[in-house]
Amino acid sequence: MIPFSPPHISEEAIREVVDTLRSGWITTGPKTKKFEKELAAWCNNPITLCLNSATAALEMMLRWLELQEGDEVILPAYTYSATANVVMHCGAKPVFVDTRPDDFNICVEAIQKAISPATRVIMPVDFAGMPCDYDAIYRIVNDPTNLLLFQQGNPRGKFKELGRIFVLSDAAHSFGAYYHGQRTGNLADASAFSFHAVKNLTTAEGGALAFRLPTPFSNEEAYRDLCIKSLHGQTKDALAKMQKGNWKYDIVEPGYKCNMTDIAAALGLVGLAQYEETLSSRKKAVENYNRLLKDHNRFLRPLLQDENRTSAWHLYPLRIKGISADQRDAVMAKMFEADIAVNVHFVPLPLLSCYKELGYKMEDFPVAYNNFSTEISLPLFYGITAEQQELVVYKLIEACNTCLPA
Repeated sequence: MIPFSPPHISEEAIREVVDTLRSGWITTGPKTKKFEKELAAWCNNPITLCLNSATAALEMMLRWLELQEGDEVILPAYTYSATANVVMHCGAKPVFVDTRPDDFNICVEAIQKAISPATRVIMPVDFAGMPCDYDAIYRIVNDPTNLLLFQQGNPRGKFKELGRIFVLSDAAHSFGAYYHGQRTGNLADASAFSFHAVKNLTTAEGGALAFRLPTPFSNEEAYRDLCIKSLHGQTKDALAKMQKGNWKYDIVEPGYKCNMTDIAAALGLVGLAQYEETLSSRKKAVENYNRLLKDHNRFLRPLLQDENRTSAWHLYPLRIKGISADQRDAVMAKMFEADIAVNVHFVPLPLLSCYKELGYKMEDFPVAYNNFSTEISLPLFYGITAEQQELVVYKLIEACNTCLPA
Protein backbone atom coordinates (compact mmCIF):
# COMPACT_ATOMS: atom_id res chain seq x y z
CA MET A 1 0.00 0.00 0.00
CA ILE A 2 1.29 3.45 -0.91
CA PRO A 3 -0.48 5.90 1.43
CA PHE A 4 -1.63 9.34 0.35
CA SER A 5 -0.24 11.62 3.06
CA PRO A 6 0.84 9.92 6.30
CA PRO A 7 2.10 12.25 9.05
CA HIS A 8 5.83 12.60 9.55
CA ILE A 9 6.46 11.98 13.27
CA SER A 10 10.16 11.91 14.12
CA GLU A 11 11.73 10.33 17.19
CA GLU A 12 12.52 13.86 18.39
CA ALA A 13 8.82 14.72 18.22
CA ILE A 14 7.92 11.60 20.20
CA ARG A 15 10.46 12.53 22.88
CA GLU A 16 9.09 16.09 23.04
CA VAL A 17 5.54 14.81 23.51
CA VAL A 18 6.69 12.41 26.23
CA ASP A 19 8.50 15.29 27.92
CA THR A 20 5.25 17.26 27.83
CA LEU A 21 3.26 14.36 29.31
CA ARG A 22 5.79 14.02 32.12
CA SER A 23 5.92 17.76 32.78
CA GLY A 24 2.48 17.83 34.38
CA TRP A 25 1.34 20.54 31.97
CA ILE A 26 -0.54 19.22 28.97
CA THR A 27 -3.10 21.92 28.05
CA THR A 28 -2.34 25.46 26.83
CA GLY A 29 0.89 26.44 28.56
CA PRO A 30 4.55 27.24 28.04
CA LYS A 31 5.07 25.10 24.93
CA THR A 32 2.06 26.60 23.18
CA LYS A 33 3.33 30.11 23.91
CA LYS A 34 6.81 29.16 22.70
CA PHE A 35 5.32 27.69 19.51
CA GLU A 36 3.42 30.93 18.88
CA LYS A 37 6.59 32.98 19.15
CA GLU A 38 8.56 30.66 16.87
CA LEU A 39 5.80 30.64 14.25
CA ALA A 40 5.73 34.44 14.19
CA ALA A 41 9.52 34.57 13.88
CA TRP A 42 9.44 32.02 11.03
CA CYS A 43 6.81 33.97 9.07
CA ASN A 44 8.10 37.41 10.09
CA ASN A 45 4.65 38.60 11.16
CA PRO A 46 4.02 40.59 14.38
CA ILE A 47 2.27 37.95 16.49
CA THR A 48 0.56 34.56 16.13
CA LEU A 49 -2.19 32.81 18.09
CA CYS A 50 -2.30 29.00 18.21
CA LEU A 51 -5.73 27.34 18.15
CA ASN A 52 -7.19 23.88 17.66
CA SER A 53 -7.71 24.24 13.88
CA ALA A 54 -7.42 26.54 10.90
CA THR A 55 -11.22 26.60 10.89
CA ALA A 56 -11.19 28.11 14.38
CA ALA A 57 -8.56 30.61 13.27
CA LEU A 58 -10.74 31.80 10.39
CA GLU A 59 -13.86 32.02 12.52
CA MET A 60 -12.16 33.77 15.45
CA MET A 61 -10.88 36.43 13.06
CA LEU A 62 -14.33 36.93 11.55
CA ARG A 63 -15.88 37.10 15.02
CA TRP A 64 -13.30 39.67 16.13
CA LEU A 65 -14.14 41.74 13.06
CA GLU A 66 -17.82 41.51 14.06
CA LEU A 67 -18.95 40.00 10.77
CA GLN A 68 -22.71 39.59 10.87
CA GLU A 69 -25.93 39.10 8.95
CA GLY A 70 -26.12 41.26 5.84
CA ASP A 71 -22.35 41.16 5.30
CA GLU A 72 -20.76 39.35 2.36
CA VAL A 73 -17.47 37.46 2.12
CA ILE A 74 -15.90 36.68 -1.26
CA LEU A 75 -14.15 33.31 -1.52
CA PRO A 76 -13.38 30.74 -4.21
CA ALA A 77 -15.95 28.10 -5.13
CA TYR A 78 -12.99 25.71 -5.24
CA THR A 79 -12.02 25.15 -1.61
CA TYR A 80 -12.75 22.92 1.36
CA SER A 81 -16.08 23.55 3.08
CA ALA A 82 -14.47 25.09 6.19
CA THR A 83 -13.70 28.30 4.28
CA ALA A 84 -17.40 28.93 3.65
CA ASN A 85 -18.78 27.27 6.78
CA VAL A 86 -17.20 29.86 9.07
CA VAL A 87 -18.90 32.65 7.12
CA MET A 88 -22.24 30.88 7.59
CA HIS A 89 -21.56 30.48 11.32
CA CYS A 90 -21.34 34.27 11.58
CA GLY A 91 -24.66 34.75 9.79
CA ALA A 92 -23.01 36.35 6.77
CA LYS A 93 -23.26 35.37 3.10
CA PRO A 94 -20.51 33.50 1.24
CA VAL A 95 -20.11 34.91 -2.28
CA PHE A 96 -18.39 32.29 -4.43
CA VAL A 97 -16.25 33.21 -7.42
CA ASP A 98 -14.49 31.13 -10.04
CA THR A 99 -10.87 30.08 -9.97
CA ARG A 100 -7.88 30.32 -12.29
CA PRO A 101 -7.25 27.51 -14.79
CA ASP A 102 -3.53 27.25 -14.04
CA ASP A 103 -2.96 27.23 -10.26
CA PHE A 104 -6.54 26.59 -8.98
CA ASN A 105 -6.42 29.86 -6.99
CA ILE A 106 -9.10 32.53 -6.81
CA CYS A 107 -9.65 34.55 -10.00
CA VAL A 108 -8.85 38.20 -9.31
CA GLU A 109 -11.06 39.46 -12.15
CA ALA A 110 -13.95 37.47 -10.66
CA ILE A 111 -13.34 39.09 -7.28
CA GLN A 112 -13.73 42.54 -8.82
CA LYS A 113 -17.02 41.58 -10.46
CA ALA A 114 -18.39 40.18 -7.19
CA ILE A 115 -17.72 43.22 -5.00
CA SER A 116 -20.84 44.94 -3.66
CA PRO A 117 -21.53 47.53 -0.95
CA ALA A 118 -22.02 44.58 1.43
CA THR A 119 -18.57 43.07 0.81
CA ARG A 120 -16.61 43.06 4.06
CA VAL A 121 -13.96 40.36 3.60
CA ILE A 122 -12.06 38.66 0.79
CA MET A 123 -10.84 35.17 1.72
CA PRO A 124 -8.32 33.89 -0.85
CA VAL A 125 -7.21 30.25 -0.52
CA ASP A 126 -3.61 29.23 -1.23
CA PHE A 127 -4.46 26.02 -3.04
CA ALA A 128 -1.95 23.14 -2.76
CA GLY A 129 0.49 25.50 -1.02
CA MET A 130 0.74 28.02 -3.90
CA PRO A 131 0.15 31.62 -2.76
CA CYS A 132 -2.54 33.70 -4.43
CA ASP A 133 -1.80 37.00 -6.15
CA TYR A 134 -1.96 39.19 -3.04
CA ASP A 135 -0.68 42.32 -4.79
CA ALA A 136 -3.62 42.14 -7.20
CA ILE A 137 -6.07 41.53 -4.35
CA TYR A 138 -4.80 44.58 -2.46
CA ARG A 139 -5.07 46.68 -5.59
CA ILE A 140 -8.75 45.75 -5.63
CA VAL A 141 -9.42 46.57 -1.96
CA ASN A 142 -7.55 49.89 -2.24
CA ASP A 143 -9.10 50.93 -5.55
CA PRO A 144 -10.87 54.31 -5.03
CA THR A 145 -14.08 53.05 -6.65
CA ASN A 146 -14.18 50.04 -4.33
CA LEU A 147 -13.36 52.19 -1.30
CA LEU A 148 -16.31 54.42 -2.15
CA LEU A 149 -18.56 51.40 -2.67
CA PHE A 150 -17.44 50.07 0.73
CA GLN A 151 -18.43 53.34 2.42
CA GLN A 152 -21.79 53.32 0.67
CA GLY A 153 -22.48 49.98 2.38
CA ASN A 154 -22.52 51.72 5.78
CA PRO A 155 -19.87 49.51 7.44
CA ARG A 156 -20.07 49.03 11.21
CA GLY A 157 -17.62 48.52 14.04
CA LYS A 158 -14.13 47.42 13.09
CA PHE A 159 -14.96 47.46 9.39
CA LYS A 160 -15.83 51.15 9.73
CA GLU A 161 -12.53 51.75 11.55
CA LEU A 162 -10.60 49.96 8.80
CA GLY A 163 -12.37 51.78 5.98
CA ARG A 164 -11.85 49.03 3.40
CA ILE A 165 -12.42 45.34 2.72
CA PHE A 166 -10.42 43.05 5.03
CA VAL A 167 -8.16 40.38 3.47
CA LEU A 168 -8.19 37.11 5.44
CA SER A 169 -6.01 34.41 3.88
CA ASP A 170 -6.98 30.76 4.13
CA ALA A 171 -3.36 29.61 4.15
CA ALA A 172 -4.18 26.11 5.42
CA HIS A 173 -1.99 24.57 2.69
CA SER A 174 0.76 27.14 2.37
CA PHE A 175 2.83 27.33 5.54
CA GLY A 176 6.39 27.98 4.35
CA ALA A 177 5.46 29.22 0.88
CA TYR A 178 6.87 32.44 -0.60
CA TYR A 179 5.34 35.33 -2.53
CA HIS A 180 7.74 38.07 -3.71
CA GLY A 181 10.25 36.92 -1.10
CA GLN A 182 7.77 37.09 1.81
CA ARG A 183 6.46 34.01 3.59
CA THR A 184 2.77 33.33 3.98
CA GLY A 185 1.58 34.66 7.31
CA ASN A 186 2.99 38.03 6.29
CA LEU A 187 0.98 38.55 3.10
CA ALA A 188 -2.60 39.34 4.20
CA ASP A 189 -4.22 41.31 7.03
CA ALA A 190 -4.45 37.96 8.83
CA SER A 191 -3.72 34.38 7.76
CA ALA A 192 -5.00 31.03 9.01
CA PHE A 193 -2.69 27.99 9.02
CA SER A 194 -3.66 24.35 9.44
CA PHE A 195 -1.56 21.80 11.33
CA HIS A 196 -3.98 18.92 10.74
CA ALA A 197 -2.57 15.39 10.48
CA VAL A 198 -2.21 15.53 6.68
CA LYS A 199 -0.49 18.93 6.58
CA ASN A 200 3.24 19.44 6.02
CA LEU A 201 3.65 20.62 9.62
CA THR A 202 1.33 18.73 11.94
CA THR A 203 0.20 18.98 15.55
CA ALA A 204 -2.33 16.14 14.93
CA GLU A 205 -5.15 18.68 15.13
CA GLY A 206 -4.31 22.35 15.27
CA GLY A 207 -4.00 25.67 13.56
CA ALA A 208 -2.80 29.22 13.99
CA LEU A 209 -3.85 32.76 13.22
CA ALA A 210 -1.00 34.97 12.00
CA PHE A 211 -1.70 38.66 12.54
CA ARG A 212 -0.49 41.45 10.28
CA LEU A 213 -3.26 43.91 11.00
CA PRO A 214 -3.23 47.31 9.33
CA THR A 215 -3.69 50.68 11.00
CA PRO A 216 -5.65 51.53 13.13
CA PHE A 217 -5.58 48.10 14.77
CA SER A 218 -3.09 46.74 17.29
CA ASN A 219 -1.87 43.20 16.63
CA GLU A 220 -1.12 42.72 20.32
CA GLU A 221 -4.58 43.85 21.40
CA ALA A 222 -6.23 41.59 18.82
CA TYR A 223 -4.12 38.68 20.07
CA ARG A 224 -5.21 39.31 23.66
CA ASP A 225 -8.85 39.70 22.64
CA LEU A 226 -8.82 36.43 20.76
CA CYS A 227 -7.03 34.57 23.56
CA ILE A 228 -10.08 35.47 25.67
CA LYS A 229 -12.61 34.73 22.91
CA SER A 230 -11.03 31.31 22.22
CA LEU A 231 -11.35 30.29 25.91
CA HIS A 232 -14.99 30.92 26.79
CA GLY A 233 -14.45 34.65 27.22
CA GLN A 234 -12.34 33.93 30.31
CA THR A 235 -9.84 36.59 31.30
CA LYS A 236 -7.15 34.15 32.48
CA ASP A 237 -6.02 30.86 31.01
CA ALA A 238 -5.09 27.85 33.13
CA LEU A 239 -1.40 28.78 33.17
CA ALA A 240 -2.12 32.25 34.57
CA LYS A 241 -4.60 30.90 37.13
CA MET A 242 -2.01 28.46 38.49
CA GLN A 243 0.19 31.29 39.76
CA LYS A 244 -0.04 31.70 43.53
CA GLY A 245 -3.10 33.67 44.58
CA ASN A 246 -4.12 34.32 40.98
CA TRP A 247 -7.13 32.04 40.75
CA LYS A 248 -9.81 34.71 40.32
CA TYR A 249 -11.06 35.31 36.80
CA ASP A 250 -13.95 36.88 34.94
CA ILE A 251 -16.03 35.92 31.91
CA VAL A 252 -16.36 39.02 29.76
CA GLU A 253 -18.22 37.49 26.80
CA PRO A 254 -19.85 34.17 25.82
CA GLY A 255 -16.75 32.94 24.04
CA TYR A 256 -15.67 29.70 22.38
CA LYS A 257 -13.39 26.76 23.22
CA CYS A 258 -10.69 26.29 20.62
CA ASN A 259 -7.30 26.64 22.33
CA MET A 260 -4.25 24.54 21.43
CA THR A 261 -2.74 22.12 23.95
CA ASP A 262 0.92 21.81 24.91
CA ILE A 263 0.83 18.21 23.66
CA ALA A 264 -0.04 19.49 20.20
CA ALA A 265 2.47 22.34 20.46
CA ALA A 266 5.22 19.85 21.35
CA LEU A 267 4.70 18.16 17.98
CA GLY A 268 4.64 21.55 16.30
CA LEU A 269 7.86 22.80 17.87
CA VAL A 270 9.85 19.84 16.61
CA GLY A 271 8.11 19.89 13.23
CA LEU A 272 8.99 23.57 12.85
CA ALA A 273 12.63 22.95 13.75
CA GLN A 274 12.75 20.29 11.03
CA TYR A 275 10.59 22.14 8.53
CA GLU A 276 13.26 23.16 6.04
CA GLU A 277 14.12 19.47 5.67
CA THR A 278 10.42 18.69 5.25
CA LEU A 279 10.03 21.26 2.48
CA SER A 280 13.18 20.01 0.76
CA SER A 281 11.90 16.41 0.79
CA ARG A 282 8.51 17.41 -0.62
CA LYS A 283 10.04 19.64 -3.30
CA LYS A 284 12.31 16.79 -4.39
CA ALA A 285 9.26 14.51 -4.70
CA VAL A 286 7.38 17.11 -6.76
CA GLU A 287 10.35 17.50 -9.10
CA ASN A 288 10.54 13.73 -9.48
CA TYR A 289 6.85 13.48 -10.40
CA ASN A 290 7.41 16.27 -12.94
CA ARG A 291 10.29 14.33 -14.47
CA LEU A 292 8.36 11.06 -14.61
CA LEU A 293 5.33 12.71 -16.24
CA LYS A 294 6.96 15.25 -18.55
CA ASP A 295 6.81 13.14 -21.71
CA HIS A 296 3.15 12.15 -21.30
CA ASN A 297 1.01 14.70 -23.13
CA ARG A 298 -2.19 13.36 -21.56
CA PHE A 299 -1.28 14.96 -18.22
CA LEU A 300 -1.22 18.57 -17.10
CA ARG A 301 1.35 18.94 -14.35
CA PRO A 302 0.56 21.39 -11.53
CA LEU A 303 1.90 24.93 -11.37
CA LEU A 304 3.74 25.02 -8.04
CA GLN A 305 6.43 27.63 -8.71
CA ASP A 306 6.90 30.69 -10.87
CA GLU A 307 9.04 33.84 -10.90
CA ASN A 308 7.17 35.41 -7.96
CA ARG A 309 5.91 32.43 -5.99
CA THR A 310 7.22 29.23 -4.43
CA SER A 311 4.77 26.65 -3.16
CA ALA A 312 4.91 24.84 0.16
CA TRP A 313 4.71 21.63 -1.94
CA HIS A 314 1.64 20.45 -0.05
CA LEU A 315 -0.23 18.65 -2.86
CA TYR A 316 0.48 17.31 -6.31
CA PRO A 317 -2.81 18.06 -8.13
CA LEU A 318 -2.34 16.38 -11.51
CA ARG A 319 -4.94 16.88 -14.24
CA ILE A 320 -5.80 14.51 -17.06
CA LYS A 321 -6.71 16.46 -20.17
CA GLY A 322 -10.16 16.21 -21.67
CA ILE A 323 -11.74 13.70 -19.29
CA SER A 324 -15.03 13.75 -17.41
CA ALA A 325 -15.52 13.41 -13.67
CA ASP A 326 -16.82 9.86 -14.19
CA GLN A 327 -13.73 8.92 -16.19
CA ARG A 328 -11.52 10.44 -13.51
CA ASP A 329 -13.34 8.36 -10.89
CA ALA A 330 -12.76 5.22 -12.96
CA VAL A 331 -9.03 5.94 -13.10
CA MET A 332 -9.00 6.47 -9.34
CA ALA A 333 -10.78 3.16 -8.79
CA LYS A 334 -8.00 1.39 -10.70
CA MET A 335 -5.41 3.13 -8.54
CA PHE A 336 -7.18 1.97 -5.39
CA GLU A 337 -7.23 -1.58 -6.76
CA ALA A 338 -3.46 -1.30 -7.08
CA ASP A 339 -3.25 -0.27 -3.39
CA ILE A 340 -2.24 3.29 -4.22
CA ALA A 341 -4.09 5.99 -2.29
CA VAL A 342 -5.07 8.98 -4.41
CA ASN A 343 -7.47 11.82 -3.70
CA VAL A 344 -9.37 14.76 -5.18
CA HIS A 345 -8.90 18.35 -4.03
CA PHE A 346 -11.63 19.49 -3.78
CA VAL A 347 -15.27 18.88 -4.52
CA PRO A 348 -16.33 22.47 -5.35
CA LEU A 349 -18.74 23.90 -2.80
CA PRO A 350 -21.71 24.35 -5.19
CA LEU A 351 -21.72 20.55 -5.76
CA LEU A 352 -22.19 19.86 -2.04
CA SER A 353 -25.73 19.45 -0.72
CA CYS A 354 -25.34 22.12 1.96
CA TYR A 355 -24.55 24.83 -0.57
CA LYS A 356 -26.50 23.45 -3.52
CA GLU A 357 -29.66 23.69 -1.39
CA LEU A 358 -28.89 27.36 -0.73
CA GLY A 359 -29.12 28.08 -4.45
CA TYR A 360 -25.47 28.03 -5.53
CA LYS A 361 -25.10 26.56 -9.04
CA MET A 362 -22.03 24.76 -10.33
CA GLU A 363 -22.57 26.06 -13.87
CA ASP A 364 -21.70 29.55 -12.60
CA PHE A 365 -18.12 28.36 -11.99
CA PRO A 366 -16.97 26.55 -15.15
CA VAL A 367 -13.24 26.75 -14.50
CA ALA A 368 -13.63 25.33 -10.99
CA TYR A 369 -15.71 22.46 -12.36
CA ASN A 370 -13.23 21.68 -15.13
CA ASN A 371 -10.34 21.67 -12.67
CA PHE A 372 -12.28 19.39 -10.33
CA SER A 373 -13.45 16.93 -12.96
CA THR A 374 -9.97 16.35 -14.37
CA GLU A 375 -7.92 16.42 -11.13
CA ILE A 376 -6.26 13.57 -9.24
CA SER A 377 -3.99 14.29 -6.26
CA LEU A 378 -1.07 11.87 -6.25
CA PRO A 379 0.57 10.59 -3.04
CA LEU A 380 2.98 13.19 -1.65
CA PHE A 381 4.61 12.98 1.75
CA TYR A 382 7.91 13.33 3.59
CA GLY A 383 10.17 10.44 2.67
CA ILE A 384 8.23 9.07 -0.30
CA THR A 385 10.77 7.07 -2.29
CA ALA A 386 11.62 7.33 -5.97
CA GLU A 387 10.57 3.69 -6.34
CA GLN A 388 7.16 4.44 -4.85
CA GLN A 389 6.70 7.38 -7.19
CA GLU A 390 7.70 5.29 -10.20
CA LEU A 391 5.06 2.72 -9.25
CA VAL A 392 2.44 5.47 -8.79
CA VAL A 393 3.12 6.83 -12.28
CA TYR A 394 3.29 3.37 -13.86
CA LYS A 395 -0.08 2.39 -12.37
CA LEU A 396 -1.58 5.77 -13.30
CA ILE A 397 -0.60 5.34 -16.95
CA GLU A 398 -1.88 1.78 -16.88
CA ALA A 399 -5.20 2.95 -15.38
CA CYS A 400 -5.55 5.68 -18.01
CA ASN A 401 -4.85 3.23 -20.82
CA THR A 402 -7.52 0.90 -19.43
CA CYS A 403 -10.23 3.43 -18.62
CA LEU A 404 -9.83 6.20 -21.18
CA PRO A 405 -10.10 6.33 -24.97
CA ALA A 406 -6.82 6.41 -26.83
